[in-house]
Amino acid sequence: MEVENIKADAFEPTKKATKRSAAGSSQQDTEMQVDEATGIEGQVLGSARASAPPKAKRARSELRKVSVPPHRYSSLKEHWMKIFTPVVEHMKLQIRFNMKARQVELRIGPETPDIANLQRGADFVRAFLCGFEVDDALALLRLEDLFVESFEIKDVKTLRGDHQSRAIGRLAGKGGRTKFTIENVTKTRIVLADSKIHILGSYQNIQLARRAVCNLILGSPPSKVYGNLRSVASRLSERM
Repeated sequence: MEVENIKADAFEPTKKATKRSAAGSSQQDTEMQVDEATGIEGQVLGSARASAPPKAKRARSELRKVSVPPHRYSSLKEHWMKIFTPVVEHMKLQIRFNMKARQVELRIGPETPDIANLQRGADFVRAFLCGFEVDDALALLRLEDLFVESFEIKDVKTLRGDHQSRAIGRLAGKGGRTKFTIENVTKTRIVLADSKIHILGSYQNIQLARRAVCNLILGSPPSKVYGNLRSVASRLSERM
């Protein structure tokens, strides 16, 4: 009898082990059922992960997000149809304003003829949000060799307090006369947003306008800057 009890006791752990293994296998079965429900199982997982990055990259490449500064909400709302119409009708893109994220989102549609239209549309929206007029920013959609360059006064020279204010005053001029003169001579558009400066134009014209703006920031009198601009502009027109 003792031998039988010993044998019975000896076999009890194996029963527990079998129960545990059975429970583990049943748990694995349930886990596999859950995995099958999501469409990912066993070795398919590797292929799913391998195929995921190209889709993610494609989704990112087909979408552009442009953040809207708080001070441009009202102007964006006012001119929304002027922005919406050329982007949708001429560039054949999809556009919306995400109220939650405070972003303008552009996406390629089924009728989009060229993927490059997405970047041009994003540049157009970004130029408007920088402060350019809609009609000026529209040139980015119509012409190919136009860019927007942005920099700050501190990138040229570190100025603080009244010195920075005087530099901004030199850039604008009385009634904006200096800014308008630089725009007309260099065939660019300039936006002065506090200490930030945005210039819209062709690459060569942006360099001319930037050189004039930098000279004004460094303290050159406007009359000297005008003279240099006119001489350079006349040389350029002779080359053309």
